[in-house]
Amino acid sequence: MSSGVRHPLLSIAPGKLRPTQMTVGRAEVAQKRALWEKLGKKKRKEMLAQHWFPGVLGPKNQVYIVDHHHLGLALFEEGVKQVPVMIQRDFSWLEVPVFWHTMEFNRWAHPYDQHGQRQDYASIPLNLKDMADDPFRTLAARVRMAGGYSKDATPYSEFLWADFYRRNMKLKDGRVTAKTVQDALLFAHAHDTAYLPGWTGVIAQ
Repeated sequence: MSSGVRHPLLSIAPGKLRPTQMTVGRAEVAQKRALWEKLGKKKRKEMLAQHWFPGVLGPKNQVYIVDHHHLGLALFEEGVKQVPVMIQRDFSWLEVPVFWHTMEFNRWAHPYDQHGQRQDYASIPLNLKDMADDPFRTLAARVRMAGGYSKDATPYSEFLWADFYRRNMKLKDGRVTAKTVQDALLFAHAHDTAYLPGWTGVIAQ
């Protein structure tokens, strides 16, 4: 049994990071890549220093990140060599099934696919690059950025919003347009979404 994490802050190649969710919004990843490409060398270094990845040590000492999946994938696709990872817990001594149950109990794993359907833990990709695109995840993020709801500490809160939109809206060709976001904003300020994290109340029309 491990006695704790000896080196809580690690420097790891993005390609070696293990995801704890199955999907991302590819449009968000593209947006983060575009922002990165505009930064100079000094600004890139500062950004990495400010955006360390929260991680957990899993079986065989694999490093699983529990947030910043979009940023991690963007940096991987941009060819970044190393990113800072702050290890939150050391679960490396656990058997694989126990590890995943423990991760989900702590709300550090989200085994749901791009259709919002729960899958086996074994279906969670081994690499960030293999996560599937969920355009409704992108829609949820755009609605939040447009002021539709507040950023909430509830883990995977944007996935809950994405699942609501998946049930109540259609995306033509899987694309999120400005008109789609406007329509989604109306839902965000309705009673129907009052149960979702970050809901900010009804706005009179």
